[in-house]
Amino acid sequence: MPAKSEFGRGFIVNLMLLSRHFGLPPERAFYGAADHLNDFILPERFRGTEIEELVERLRKAVIWHQPGIMDKEDAADVKHLLNRLAIAIDRELGIAEPDVGKYD
Repeated sequence: MPAKSEFGRGFIVNLMLLSRHFGLPPERAFYGAADHLNDFILPERFRGTEIEELVERLRKAVIWHQPGIMDKEDAADVKHLLNRLAIAIDRELGIAEPDVGKYD
């Protein structure tokens, strides 16, 4: 059995943890967010799909961000990626018309 994860281990679990960061004001959103990428695991069934591409873009957006520089714009980009990722996952799971809603 693996050691208990400090910042979450999994796919949906880590997406949820990341999304909490981006519910904070943009100037605080990135602090500690990259920690949730340590044990962020892409399920095998999503390899080679749009989901894998979005996950890689999400990783880069979080890791490459420089706190204090373009916080608002970069946080908005990450929120958009998280929304696109959620929709892509629902589609892959068979949901016909997933939608994040008007007030995402």
